[in-house]
Amino acid sequence: MGDSSNPFDDEVVAAVLRHMNEDHAEDSVLICRAFGGRPDATSATMTGLDATGGEFRLDGPEGGPATVRVAWSRRITERPQIREEVARLYHEAAELLGGSPAEG
Repeated sequence: MGDSSNPFDDEVVAAVLRHMNEDHAEDSVLICRAFGGRPDATSATMTGLDATGGEFRLDGPEGGPATVRVAWSRRITERPQIREEVARLYHEAAELLGGSPAEG
């Protein structure tokens, strides 16, 4: 993260991370359980993002703390696409894990 090929500046990344970690922490856990290779995840904090995916720091009883990267479905370059990709991941994760996604 943070290399010059990231289409999102530090301010955008910081705002997205703050929003995800303050308002969507449980969504991040679900995404990491489904797509981060850590079905045991009990907590997840989004730590970065770029055009190809998001990074999360997570913890769980089986694997302990780890950093995982979850890929977007496509390369993204515009801020509204971040929300689209996170929402897609969340809804796919909820479906995959047998939960029903919360509204919104």
